[in-house]
Amino acid sequence: MSPNIGISTKNLKKSANILATILSNEMTLYVKTRKFHWNISGNSFMELHKLFEDQYRILESNIDEVAERISQLGEKTIGTMKEFIDNSTLKESPKEYASQKNMLLELLENHEQLVTEFREYIPALENENHDIGSADFITGLLQQHEKMAWILRRYQA
Repeated sequence: MSPNIGISTKNLKKSANILATILSNEMTLYVKTRKFHWNISGNSFMELHKLFEDQYRILESNIDEVAERISQLGEKTIGTMKEFIDNSTLKESPKEYASQKNMLLELLENHEQLVTEFREYIPALENENHDIGSADFITGLLQQHEKMAWILRRYQA
């Protein structure tokens, strides 16, 4: 049964498509952060190991919440690695193992990219799709990514 929540079926699908891209990006960033957590070494090993763990746990929670939001809009949620890769705007770095500095920089750039993309999605969700609930939800995600970016940025001094 389709939701009867004051949003047209067409706009529900458009919102779900935006959310599928966000879900894919959250999953891509989660896997990347997890990879860095597993492969960090050198000075500040334990500090960065724990930092990456804290951040991938936040991303893991975000993934579940975004998937559930898609379902709340009456759509099926993608769930294969191929779908995530195909729908993600973030890029992976297979077979590459960055230095600590480059790990931090890559994660920072990814979080900032997501914040920038969310700033574009929010008005589309609110004004074009009349989906204030998703716009508000994405605003919360944006704030989380801003905070994670801020923490990573502090290592770039």
